[in-house]
Amino acid sequence: MELVPTQQDVIGLLHQTGALRDGHFVCPSGIHTNQYLETALVMRSHCHAKTLSVGLSRLVRANTELRAMVPELSIVAAASAGLPVAYGLCEALRARQVYWAEKSGPGRAMRFPQYLDPAPGEKVLLVDDILRSGVLLAEARELLESRGARVVALAVLVYQPTPTTLDPGTLPLYYLAKLEPSYYTGPATCGLCRQGVPIERVGRDPTELAAQTAAGSTR
Repeated sequence: MELVPTQQDVIGLLHQTGALRDGHFVCPSGIHTNQYLETALVMRSHCHAKTLSVGLSRLVRANTELRAMVPELSIVAAASAGLPVAYGLCEALRARQVYWAEKSGPGRAMRFPQYLDPAPGEKVLLVDDILRSGVLLAEARELLESRGARVVALAVLVYQPTPTTLDPGTLPLYYLAKLEPSYYTGPATCGLCRQGVPIERVGRDPTELAAQTAAGSTR
């Protein structure tokens, strides 16, 4: 495998580890799609995680401005799922530190864990495992900037845009692979439904997550 894995290399690895599956999937939003990605299945292998993190770090380093910032750069994960990517990038880049933002449930405001507020003027590489809707990355960026930090770039393992993905604007975006599955708004428009392909529900239902969060808060 090359120092920076090719798109074909990454997709092959995702299929090999079961992280990327083909079929007929229904997301919690009701959207139907022919592919589903769960990056935790590839990142649970240290060898694979290091290969992907080092490859992504080399894309970031190729930007001369970012390369000069590395010693003072903070790597911030937009969600806990992005932490393996954040730590892998920090190690590969030899960046300054890692921390993360979190949400306690649907509809809750994003926040930083106690004592992890950024410093005014702090330079941040904002990361996640996947950019799909872009909502979490946008919320994390807004939170960082509201505290005076400067987000200098976004980095994800996989870019999987949907019809409603938020535009990152002029902010540099780095990724190892781009997936372009088919999306259908519901059964009436879904070609997979018309073909009778069996359906599998994926992701976590927001109402279920909210109920679990409420139950956990009473413990």
